[in-house]
Amino acid sequence: MRHLWIARHAFANEDESGLTGDGEQQATLLGERLAEVPVTALFHSPLPRAVQTAALVAKHLPDVPAEAADELDDRFPTPANSAAMIERFTGPAPAETHQLVITHAFQVAWFVREALEAPEDRWRGLSSCHTGLTLIRYFPGQKPRLIMFNDVSHLPPALQWTGFPPELRPF
Repeated sequence: MRHLWIARHAFANEDESGLTGDGEQQATLLGERLAEVPVTALFHSPLPRAVQTAALVAKHLPDVPAEAADELDDRFPTPANSAAMIERFTGPAPAETHQLVITHAFQVAWFVREALEAPEDRWRGLSSCHTGLTLIRYFPGQKPRLIMFNDVSHLPPALQWTGFPPELRPF
């Protein structure tokens, strides 16, 4: 079984070259949240905001290798350009594994759309907060199971809704 933990990168500064102070706090809290999960590998987008998020999370995951993955880049998803991402990170694994992927809002939504077998245009309605955590489980011979989506319980209220469109925030 594969447990695929997916997180959007932390809050980035305006030019997206790194994280804000709030973003650094979000990434640290995400790492603390995942410290008890038996993560076996950490993959991240090669873009600076995801690289920095992964580095801060990795401090709480000793001995877990971190690797940049071009498939997780922040591009507008389509079946063609997302096929490699889905092929590499989804489906059952030969042995039970917990993998963490740190990527971007579009890619988080595409993973969820794929797991739910939703039509291609349905991913656009899914927004995720910075360091919002999603978990999808892949069992041999079964359909994927979406366990949670955009969980921000590891963040204090002031940091929970960054990156989420204001008109869609619950308060």
